[in-house]
Parts: sequence; structure tokens; C-alpha cells
Amino acid sequence: MDKRNFAFDRMNFILLAVGMAVVIIGFLLMSGPGSTDTTYEPDIFSVRRIKIAPVVCLVGFVSIIYAIVRKPKDTDIIVSEEEKREETKVI
Repeated sequence: MDKRNFAFDRMNFILLAVGMAVVIIGFLLMSGPGSTDTTYEPDIFSVRRIKIAPVVCLVGFVSIIYAIVRKPKDTDIIVSEEEKREETKVI
């Protein structure tokens, strides 16, 4: 299969992987012990779980959206034009 047929290039996949890692880090920052009926855990209202982790997840989701929307650079245009010229010479 030819590289020109892919919708994503290498940079898109790298940005997707980084975005997914940032989202996972955000969810890990949100995790922690929860309150039960018998014990109250005040850590559920900590700054890390209420403010920082959602912002980290939001940054990760925005970077994933950018990686999906980003258009790959067309560096193969020059090569493909030369190939077309060579094909027309052969025919």
C-alpha cells in the first residue's frame, strides 16, 4: 500500500499517542480513595482531583482533536508529478 493513501502521517500518530497519554495521566490524577457510608474521605475535594486533573484531561482531549484534524504535509507532490511525467513518456 502506498503512503499517499493514508489519511494520517507519522506526526498525527505521535500527537494522538501523546494526547492519549495526557488523558490517561489526567484520569490517574483524578483517582484516589473514595468516601463510603461509614468513613468520610476529605481528599475527594482536593485541588488535584477537582481542578488540575480535569484541566489535564481537557488539554489531552484538545490535543487528540488537533491530531485528528491536522492535515499531513504533502511532500510527495513533487515525486508524484515526476512519476506521472515518466509514465506518460513510457506510454
